Parts: sequence; C-alpha cells; structure tokens
Amino acid sequence: MKQKIEGILRHYQNKKISDENLISSAVLVPLFYHEGQYYALFTQRSNNVKSHKGQICFPGGRRQPGDASLLQTALREAEEEIGLKCEDVEILGSLDDNVTLTHGCVISPFVALIPYPYPFKADRREVEQILTVPLSALMDKANFRQEYQTIDGKTVLVYCYKYGKKVAWGATARIIKQFIELLRSGDRALK
Repeated sequence: MKQKIEGILRHYQNKKISDENLISSAVLVPLFYHEGQYYALFTQRSNNVKSHKGQICFPGGRRQPGDASLLQTALREAEEEIGLKCEDVEILGSLDDNVTLTHGCVISPFVALIPYPYPFKADRREVEQILTVPLSALMDKANFRQEYQTIDGKTVLVYCYKYGKKVAWGATARIIKQFIELLRSGDRALK
C-alpha cells in the first residue's frame, strides 16, 4: 500500500492555489499500518480553540513567519498538537490545496507514513483527542454522504465522512475524498 500511495502521488500533479488574500496553512495526513491494515490519524479540536471547536481534522495550522515551507508548517503543527516528531514522518506526497469556506484559509495537505504504536502527546489546549480510522472505513461508501448547506448566505455542496459517532466534514472531508478517489483510480489503473 505504501508503494501504491507513493506511486499515485508521485505521478499526480496537485493543484496549488496562490491568493494573497487567503491565509496559508498546511495539514499532515498521517497514515500508519497496524494489525494488517492501514489507518488515518485525525484529531478532534478542543473547545479551547478560537475556531472549529470540536471538529474532526488533520493535525495542522497556519503558516508562521519562521516556517521555511508549507511542509515545515504541517510538520511543526503536528509536533505541537500531537507530539509527532518530524524525524519520525515519511512524506509520501501532497494533495490539492483546499480553501476553507468560512475562514479564508488555503490548506496544503501532505500525506505521510508514521510509525505505530507511537508515544503521542496531545496538546490539550488544542486537541480534545486523537482518533484513528481504518482506510477501509473511509473507502466504504456507506460512511460518506454529500448534502447542500447554506454557509455565509451561499448554498454549497458539503461532504461528510462518518465513523462511529464522529463526523468529518468541510475541508477535512474534501481532503479525504480526494485521497480516496486517488486510491480508487490507482486500483482501476492496476486492473
């Protein structure tokens, strides 16, 4: 699976968004192998943060002036939020930039392989809990839905992924959807 993901992302020309009116940010899409299957790691934001309270997301955040690149932003944020050291991360590739619908951010997602088990340490100011979801559950169409919602007076198509009682939506769900579609297209290419 690791080689498959690397191959897909190596040949994929991701779409970058350059707009000085948007706030640059980045997330890490951490994957790991455990007991015969691959998982994605998410965080649930705490209620202590300014925005997106309680939402399911990938570790990440806004680019800081000291960040040499958006990849460094994703790695720094992952270390701050969940204690994941950058030397323990293997970057497999990147996905399309995503614009948030409500906060004027452009998010650059970086797919990574991480070791597991790992001594994660959640920063309780930002992270309520660390969640892991099997990739097979994300690929199961029964856990996906799309619906129209009105956000800031505009009707927009919103994707949602449900796992147990947790729901990822918005930019996180768009990132998941693109990743899953790339995996499926890779499966079709192998047949």
